[in-house]
Parts: sequence; structure tokens; C-alpha cells
Amino acid sequence: MITKLKRIVLTLAAIFALGAPTLIPIAVHAEALDIKGSLNCGADVEVDKTGCAPSATAGTGLSDLIKKIINIFSVIVGVIAVVMIIVGGLKYITSGGDSSNVSGAKNTIIYAIVGLIIVALAQFIVHFVLSNTSSIQG
Repeated sequence: MITKLKRIVLTLAAIFALGAPTLIPIAVHAEALDIKGSLNCGADVEVDKTGCAPSATAGTGLSDLIKKIINIFSVIVGVIAVVMIIVGGLKYITSGGDSSNVSGAKNTIIYAIVGLIIVALAQFIVHFVLSNTSSIQG
């Protein structure tokens, strides 16, 4: 009976703690910004004095192909890593205190986070190398 009462009180406390911030009204004010430059032109255009104009080399070349492949690969690996973090969290929750299950769940979460870090570093390295080699050639 006491454990059931504790469970009910903890459930209500969790619902209140998670739901209370949604009850507070927040005033949000939008401000119009006048953004000039390449921020509002897109990825494959160059900015000149008259505005956005299509780039002569937009979408061509080996470096653009490599960038697209790396971006697609990074998105796929990122989604898989997030799913694995969720799976690891569920394994951790349902482990029931068994030390082997807990360590397996922790390893799943750690490996997924390490995978995300490696993908982020790979993105940075590929873009750095491609930008330096294209500036040397051109």
C-alpha cells in the first residue's frame, strides 16, 4: 500500500514538474531583420552588389559531390546514433539493476555519442580539406 502511494505521489510530482513550465505564458516579440549577403541567397549562389546571382560553378566539380556524399552520410549516421542513444536509454531503464545489462546499456550510449563526435569531426575535416584544396587550385 505504501509503495503504491509512493508511486502515485512520484508520478504526480513528475507530471507537475514537467507540465508546470507549459502553464507559464511567455511573451515573444518578433523583430524584422534586414539580412544582406549570402545568408538569404542559398548555398549555390554568389552575392554581388545587385543581389543573389547563380554561381558559375554551382553544383559542379568533385568537391561538391564529395560534400553532398559526406552530408548525406552524416545525416544517416546522426539518425542512427540518436536511435541508438534512445535504445541504450531504454535498455538502461529496463535493466532492473542487473550489472551486466546496465554496463551494456552504458556502452551503447557511450559508443553512440563517440560515433556522433567522430561524424562531426569528419565533417569538419572534409570541409577544411576541400576548402583549402579548392582555394589552392583556383
